Amino acid sequence: MTALHDTLRRYVDDGTVPGAVALVARGDDVEVVTVGHADTGRTAPMARDSLFRIASITKPVTAAAVLMLVEEGRIGLDDPVDAWLPELAKPLVVRTPSSPPDDLVPAVRPITVEDLLSSRTGWGFPSDFSLPAVGALFEVQKDGRAPQACPAPDTWLAALARVPLLYQPGEAWLYHTSSDLQGVLIARVSGRSLPEFLAERVFEPLGMRDTAFEVPAGRRDRFTTSYRPGADGTLEVADTPDGEWSRLPAFPSGGGGLVSTADDYLSFARMLLAGGEAGGRRLLTPTSVSRMTSNHLSARQREIGRLFLEGQGWGYGAQVDVMPDQPWNVPGRYGWVGGTGTTAHLVPATGTVALLLTQVYMANPTPTPLMRDFWRVAR
Repeated sequence: MTALHDTLRRYVDDGTVPGAVALVARGDDVEVVTVGHADTGRTAPMARDSLFRIASITKPVTAAAVLMLVEEGRIGLDDPVDAWLPELAKPLVVRTPSSPPDDLVPAVRPITVEDLLSSRTGWGFPSDFSLPAVGALFEVQKDGRAPQACPAPDTWLAALARVPLLYQPGEAWLYHTSSDLQGVLIARVSGRSLPEFLAERVFEPLGMRDTAFEVPAGRRDRFTTSYRPGADGTLEVADTPDGEWSRLPAFPSGGGGLVSTADDYLSFARMLLAGGEAGGRRLLTPTSVSRMTSNHLSARQREIGRLFLEGQGWGYGAQVDVMPDQPWNVPGRYGWVGGTGTTAHLVPATGTVALLLTQVYMANPTPTPLMRDFWRVAR
């Protein structure tokens, strides 16, 4: 833990981040390191219970909620999603990924629930952002780090339905959009909003008291300010505690909308390590957890997503390591990164959980040097 503290301290001292919270758990042994402050003005020291915008490490939480509905028999993995998302019936696909967005062919089959879970719907971001059809997606798929910018789910889904698929359903792994679709699916199948469903079925049983899509006024003293790297290397304010998360958004993003703490997220990760059980209560079956944390991609699909996956696999909601490319890439390691500067991974074989929460935006999909150094010392 001294090495971890020194690593984080170095990035605070050079101005890369104002502060950080790191948590490494191995079984019942939990170590937490806090460094720096909640903002560049140093108004409050970083604390174990500091609140962070966790961005895309929301994705595994949403995938787990979908699997709860699967276990109840309310949806099936092979079910076409247009039974609940009729806007997505009979989608059109660009003839080839490089074709213009008006050169279209029909989808060869419906989009299924499993396509959503494995991020193989045909919508989402590829490694090449210059493909013509990707421009149309950018008009609809807003930056999840600004939750108030997206319209209500029905409006968003209607707009997405007018965007052609980049690949046929099931053919390719594409980033992000499928997780937002999972959130809409949960709401429509359950008849409840995504925040309500997650609060009742995930957060309450796991004791995740600080995890939500908004931060009430009474907790904002623990809420960190978020930043983006400026062109001159300085940090520019992206959001304040009284900003984007001060009220519930019209579109609660299943792909990246949650705020949480290190200990809250540890509770979720431990539930997965325990095969879906927590505190004597079963949230998921071991079979669902196994599907969630196993790779579902072919070698070709991993290559299509190389910008994001770096050659590794994908389960439901997060990456699954399949090859030891780097010292931290342990086959079976499950987790992901968030564009606001967060990472969360677990290793089922060793019972290890490693969490890093910072408040500085990633500049691109490539994990930052800070993240890589954290993984190196936390493994």
